[in-house]
Amino acid sequence: MDLQIALFLGQDGIINGAIYALMALALVLVFSVTRVIFVPQGELVAYGALTMAVLQAGGTPATLWLLLAMAAATLAVEAWRQRRGGQVDWWSTGLWCGVLPALAALAVWWQPTTLVGKALTVLLLVTPLGPLTYRLAFRPLSHATVLVLLIVSVALHGVLMGLGLWFFGAEGSRTPPFSEARFDLGSVPVSGQSLVVLGVTGLLVVAMFVFFERTLLGKALRATAINRVGARLMGIPTELSGDLSFALAALIGAVSGLLIAPITTIYYDTGFLIGLKGFVAAIIGGLASYPAALLGAVLVGQLEAFASFWASAFKEVLVFTLIIPVLLWRSLRSHHVEDEE
Repeated sequence: MDLQIALFLGQDGIINGAIYALMALALVLVFSVTRVIFVPQGELVAYGALTMAVLQAGGTPATLWLLLAMAAATLAVEAWRQRRGGQVDWWSTGLWCGVLPALAALAVWWQPTTLVGKALTVLLLVTPLGPLTYRLAFRPLSHATVLVLLIVSVALHGVLMGLGLWFFGAEGSRTPPFSEARFDLGSVPVSGQSLVVLGVTGLLVVAMFVFFERTLLGKALRATAINRVGARLMGIPTELSGDLSFALAALIGAVSGLLIAPITTIYYDTGFLIGLKGFVAAIIGGLASYPAALLGAVLVGQLEAFASFWASAFKEVLVFTLIIPVLLWRSLRSHHVEDEE
């Protein structure tokens, strides 16, 4: 290995680490607010990328029918809850089940011709899947243990992966890059799409920081993450916090799919490995610290890039082995704490 090869590998590690950073942020957000280890986060990445590929081909993505079916099911569940005497927030229900699906259907029917317009259509299609998934699968189990929620999350991953195979087929797809520019950084060529990935990732990280530090909704999510019972006693609707956290996770997943699809071929099951590597980064952050998760994502990306050069057949093994010393170190430093609920 010489310096030029090391620079090439370092660049690949940074780009991949940016995608894993987004995955880690989404996983930490969802777990801290709802105690759900959201295994299907990777499927949202694949759905975003493959939906974009279908739109580029001029077709109607099956993601739209999934969204409409989940919205109808959620409306039926909420009506049943109200009939049994439960309280239903019809404002948020109307947003997730009515307004956003209608806008998504309108965007698909309109068939925007620009790349940015198609990307916005993908965001409209994929983002509502997050809160709808939470309402259908996880909110009825909000008082269950973390293990039960994990089992449900794994089952949901299998369902979404099977639907992905049915919707998009077994063939992989790539989408056009958002930038065709080429630059030379010394002796290392840099593509415009790589800069787009880094720029969008940076913007999302800064936007999340501002959201959590400066907005009322962000502070409500932080309060729910720190103490769910205390947040409820202070009047914060923790169920709506779950909606918002899953919506942000779905948005991040869709953006990640749009960013990675021009770089590598995406299959219906590609998102699972991406989500797992994001999970390794989130574990490095203890599923609680956003800065540590970001650093963990960079570490995972660099380890994967250099392992692909030294031992390409074992690069996945080396990446996932990283979780063992991290868990061992954390188990020696932490004390057992019972679930609060």
